[in-house]
Amino acid sequence: MKQDVYERVTAHIVTALENGVRPWFQPWNAEHAAGRITRPLRSNGQPYRGINVLMLWGAACERGYNAPIWMTYKQAQELGGNVRKGEKGNLVVYANTITKTETDENGQESERDIPFMKGYTVFNVEQVEGLPAHFYALAERPADTVQRIAHAEAFFAATRADIRHGGSRAFFSPAQDFVQMPPFEAFREAEAYYATLAHEMTHWTKGANRLERDFGRKRWGDEGYAMEELVAELGAAFLCADLSLSPRPRDEHAAYIGNWLKVLKEDKRAIFSAAAHAQRAADYLHSLQPQPDALQDAA
Repeated sequence: MKQDVYERVTAHIVTALENGVRPWFQPWNAEHAAGRITRPLRSNGQPYRGINVLMLWGAACERGYNAPIWMTYKQAQELGGNVRKGEKGNLVVYANTITKTETDENGQESERDIPFMKGYTVFNVEQVEGLPAHFYALAERPADTVQRIAHAEAFFAATRADIRHGGSRAFFSPAQDFVQMPPFEAFREAEAYYATLAHEMTHWTKGANRLERDFGRKRWGDEGYAMEELVAELGAAFLCADLSLSPRPRDEHAAYIGNWLKVLKEDKRAIFSAAAHAQRAADYLHSLQPQPDALQDAA
């Protein structure tokens, strides 16, 4: 029997995790002009979201692509390019709903939305010949990074979260609704600090009067705990991509891999759910940023 989309995607991510690889924290496109690190992009420059980000990041890591841009076979042809013979495409998915009209035993009609998901194939631009030059452009060598990264500082400050510094642990306290971070100077590099903060701020989005996310966590290490940590891990990866940060994975999170594997193996839809929750968390934090009209009014 042919694997469905959920099984195919989950199996791929499980294999990566079993090999000790987290396919969402790598400097995929460090040499490409589209950015030091970014979400995977469609041919028109629009970023992919949710589970498709993980799938294409994983493919980029596995095959060593620096370019973050992906397109279908037809799109490549429309742009004057041609997928090289023998190249293997990569799965992405499209989710939507269809409306079905049903008639009950009394002859009354009602409409019901039915969710569906279908997969289709895309190719990285490094698999395609003859595209316009900007699809292959390499980045200029970046200047030395300053100690603090101004746009990342501004992003997290705009959330107005209670972020405290001190000690040697990073965590979110639901009971007191604050994020605790070690001092900035305790981190070996600036990007490690912001990646850690992004992880804890993803936890922060689950709080009351925000997204109120709850996986039924009862104790450390249970499925609810593992699911929330996976959401925070993915949320941090999405935010780091959005903020053009390329940190190294946090070593302590390797301990969670076994728990994640248990959840993913028991539920083929778990990674889709985690990615969707992580996307909502990232969207929520973006929604707290100053809007262009507000900035103009304040000028």
